Amino acid sequence: MSDTRAAAEAAGRRGERLAAWWLRLKGWKVVARRVRTPAGEVDLVAKRAGLVAFVEVKMRAHAADLDFAIDARRLARVAAAAEYLMPAYATDGEDIRVDVILLAPGQRPRHIENAWIG
Repeated sequence: MSDTRAAAEAAGRRGERLAAWWLRLKGWKVVARRVRTPAGEVDLVAKRAGLVAFVEVKMRAHAADLDFAIDARRLARVAAAAEYLMPAYATDGEDIRVDVILLAPGQRPRHIENAWIG
């Protein structure tokens, strides 16, 4: 793995840890991290009060870059992965949704609830 790729991987993992912390502060229970499926990966799976969120986390070095961190193609991939994971995580008839958490140094996390409407 190149140094650049390793640094990006470390930053991604740090972002996921921060996002999980943020969710826990908001009353969520993080039940899984980095879950891979044939359709793609879900960064975090979190539950709260009859709801399961499949969460995509994006961390950028600059807040200005957050507006371009997520697009419809990536959200569609997370939604497709969530379809694979629903039977394993939405076991009690919970509602499901795809959320996004955007992070940048010096900025409060931006939690976009129900980011995928497909």
